[in-house]
Amino acid sequence: MGHFAKVVDGKVVKVIVAEQSFIDSFVDDSPGQWIQTSYNTREGIHTGGGTPLRKNFAGIGFSYDADRDAFIPIKPYPSWTLNEASCVWEPPVAHPADDGTEYTWNEETQTWDAEE
Repeated sequence: MGHFAKVVDGKVVKVIVAEQSFIDSFVDDSPGQWIQTSYNTREGIHTGGGTPLRKNFAGIGFSYDADRDAFIPIKPYPSWTLNEASCVWEPPVAHPADDGTEYTWNEETQTWDAEE
């Protein structure tokens, strides 16, 4: 079994689990195409040590960039930029070190605010 994303106009609208043979024989007259995605691929790395597939596991609302052959998450904030290697969005200021405190991004001040 594999995971496949239905991509319409560059956006993921559905993700399913299916055999490749089902995808190959599936008659679907709706717009878009089915593109395989890997549940074990995150930030361009296969978590099980295998070969990564399309940078990230697809999610509904993600975009698919055919030139990069990559699924790209939804941009969380206008100030964040795309990491070309991992195809994930990164803040302009690095997240604070893991110190047990929860932080949230403050787009207005461009800082990480500690949760109280």
